[in-house]
Amino acid sequence: MSEDRAHGFAPLLGATPRVLLLGSLPSETSIARGEYYGHARNAFWPIVAALLDFDADAPYAERVAAVTAAGLAVWDVLATARRPGSLDAAIETATEQANDIAALFRRQPTLGSVLLNGGKAETLFLRHVVRRQGLDVPRLRLPSTSPAHAAMRFAEKLTHWRDAFAAAGLLARAESRE
Repeated sequence: MSEDRAHGFAPLLGATPRVLLLGSLPSETSIARGEYYGHARNAFWPIVAALLDFDADAPYAERVAAVTAAGLAVWDVLATARRPGSLDAAIETATEQANDIAALFRRQPTLGSVLLNGGKAETLFLRHVVRRQGLDVPRLRLPSTSPAHAAMRFAEKLTHWRDAFAAAGLLARAESRE
């Protein structure tokens, strides 16, 4: 990465996304792999796979297809920022450039709410999307799936994410019967 500037990815969108899940900015590992949540210790894929009933170890394209088929879109609040390393705390505020999330909501009228993957995503969403882009939609902050958020066990994170997915109508049929 030139000058420690990280660049995000295009959003993962299906035909009729209902919920937008936002992270902050992809990690160095994710950027190197060209995949959302590419770090092996990130709990995103294991959690989402458990809730949407697919194999967390399936090839990336299959995981993306399962997520988007369920009505979940995935993106990051930031398009780019200077960040030495991968920690959210290292993002340099003055260099933050947000994705145009308000425009995505205008282009995708089926989108109705936002799930935020962690506190930094929430802070960035409030700063760049609510205040600057003028988009204020129903939103919920979830515990970060990052391996840096080790204070909460996987099972506890899964419970929070399950509750949010249930409320949003995203759970796989088998999961919703439990």
